[in-house]
Amino acid sequence: MVIPKLVAHRGYPLHYPENTAVGIEAAIAAGARFIEVDIQFTSDGVPVLFHDRTLERLCGVEGTLYRYTAEQIRHFSAGEFGRFGYKFTNTPIMTLAELVQLLGQHPDVTAFIELKRISIQHFGIATVVSRVLRDLKPVAPQCVIISYSLEALRAVRGQGWSAVGAVVDKWQDRKRKPVQDLDPTYLFCGINSLPRRGQLRFQTSRLAVFESVDAQQALQVAEQGVEFVETFAIGEMLSALATLSEQ
Repeated sequence: MVIPKLVAHRGYPLHYPENTAVGIEAAIAAGARFIEVDIQFTSDGVPVLFHDRTLERLCGVEGTLYRYTAEQIRHFSAGEFGRFGYKFTNTPIMTLAELVQLLGQHPDVTAFIELKRISIQHFGIATVVSRVLRDLKPVAPQCVIISYSLEALRAVRGQGWSAVGAVVDKWQDRKRKPVQDLDPTYLFCGINSLPRRGQLRFQTSRLAVFESVDAQQALQVAEQGVEFVETFAIGEMLSALATLSEQ
């Protein structure tokens, strides 16, 4: 039986607000050794952990994150009121600098850092890449830069950062020439786009998929060659895989 490596997708969203310190710490406490987070920029160029294109779902605030300064977002709650009510009302948006501090306390944890296209489009590749790599320098061996933006990943490599991951929606997207030319260290794609049979390979890339909360599904794709499976339910999935491996 091939057991996949599980990636705590945005921390531990099943029980905690996504991309927050409380969620990431809970994921690590549950046994996560791989995490994935999303990076966007405030209006004054501070990288923070945030996924959505707007603030409404997580913060209950109108507009995009890049319209607000870092000082302004300090007063926003990332507690996702729609799911958790008042439970995480005082949960702040986490900065990349704070994530670096957390990773420094857990040298056995690897982080997949996704550069979101909305910030790349607004601030430009050079600004986003240079600032993120600068902030990650203290924990560089623990970090892999991933993105849908292949141009950004090429810029990351141009800065001497070797470990990059191309993110695509569908398995068939690996055939696109820009993806092939990049020959990324990792290839991330949607799990439901995978063929149900046959071995999966793409050049020299290590394969990762998103998103599953089904341990049997994770085992199936691992048998096909997928090394990493992202999940919103890291604790439950680790427990389920441990149980299945003992049977």
